[in-house]
Amino acid sequence: MFGKGFFFIAFCMALIAASVGAVLHYAAGVTAVEAAFCALAVLFGLLTVESVSARARDRVENNERIEALARASADIARQVGDLSVRLEKIENAPAQEENFKIHIEPLAKEIGDLAELVGDLAGTVSEHESMLAQKQIFATSPEAAARAVAEIASAQTQHAAAPARVAGPVNPLAELKDNDVAALLKDALANQRIDVHLQPIVTLPQRKVRFYEAVSRLRLPEGKLIEAVHFIDAARRSGAVLSLDENLVQSAVQVVRRLATKSKDVGLFFNLASETLSERAAMTPIMNVLDANKAIAPSLIIEIAQSDFRSPNAVYRDSLHQLRERGFRLAIDHVTDLHIDPQAMAERGVRYLKIGAELLLGRVPQTGAQVHPADLVDLLGRYGIDLVAEKIETEATVVDLLDFDLGFGQGNLFAPPRPVRTEVLKGEIAEFPAPETKAPEPAPRTNDLAKLAARTVRRA
Repeated sequence: MFGKGFFFIAFCMALIAASVGAVLHYAAGVTAVEAAFCALAVLFGLLTVESVSARARDRVENNERIEALARASADIARQVGDLSVRLEKIENAPAQEENFKIHIEPLAKEIGDLAELVGDLAGTVSEHESMLAQKQIFATSPEAAARAVAEIASAQTQHAAAPARVAGPVNPLAELKDNDVAALLKDALANQRIDVHLQPIVTLPQRKVRFYEAVSRLRLPEGKLIEAVHFIDAARRSGAVLSLDENLVQSAVQVVRRLATKSKDVGLFFNLASETLSERAAMTPIMNVLDANKAIAPSLIIEIAQSDFRSPNAVYRDSLHQLRERGFRLAIDHVTDLHIDPQAMAERGVRYLKIGAELLLGRVPQTGAQVHPADLVDLLGRYGIDLVAEKIETEATVVDLLDFDLGFGQGNLFAPPRPVRTEVLKGEIAEFPAPETKAPEPAPRTNDLAKLAARTVRRA
């Protein structure tokens, strides 16, 4: 009831009052009775002050307790309200589920009907193809039939002999030494005969142009164009690749600045060789150009090879770090295996991974994949990396890639690399010119149509 502090204060008050009475009696000469009354008066005054102070303290404590109780009551009321809402949702869940089933069942039935119709369509197309083939056979004269048989036999013979020939185009610079190639490239740079070609990167399945990739072409004095694959190795060995990369960066910046005047949603991929990124003297002029164009940094995507990305070279890694700090995004191409680390790639500024369609479809043996290729999109998406399928050459490849949910595709099927047109440089157009007309491909087989139908139903 009364703590030790109360008794201590009372003792101090009595001591003070007695001291006052003693001083009045002995020092002031007041009688003992008067001194006693004065001491009692002082004691009463002290008690009054202490009582008032104690009541004030009690009042403050009571107010604080009341406020705490009010806050607790408000919290309890809010929690009760939340519980009521949850209970109401739980009670209404069965009704919502039934309503959902009611709306889903007709849709599922329509999808099933659509699958049957697509299957019937595939069968009908197959029958018509057979009938047309028979009509063509019967309508052909004996001489034409003989010629057709001869052509088929010739085609089969050429097809059988194809593996014996060397695959790929012949390198017109194969007989030249590295120094000769370097001199040829130096002369081409001096005379502005290193042309920049653009190849579109389209969205899938809409096939809308979203990015471009810039590639270099060597134009000989007689006008013949040489692809980079025929001179890049010699340029790397001779050191001429440094000048080529500087020229490519300047051209890429010019192209993006022109395209940005028409559309802000534009991006350009271009390669930088590991030799350039590993030499500070070569990176200095490139960094100066990029620093002067920081406003278009998000539109410039620098491509590096997978093998180079794994390089332990300190200067190379520092160059990539500086590019990332300046806001430029990175892309990895020339992927030879799927043994990738998305977290490490994202930490070093990689935002795009370009993989060949054949590698994605598992047509290249010993891919070394940590995950199934079909799961790459989801895995990379967790770290903000987009997957681009490149080297797409046929419609059948596009159909096979539908299950991967790819965002972007690139290849000669959509458009081959074209020289930068004057209209693009002037910013008059922002879309890539339509590809040249190609011979129509054979009609899809019945199993291809069935596969497409199944995938359409599954996606629906």
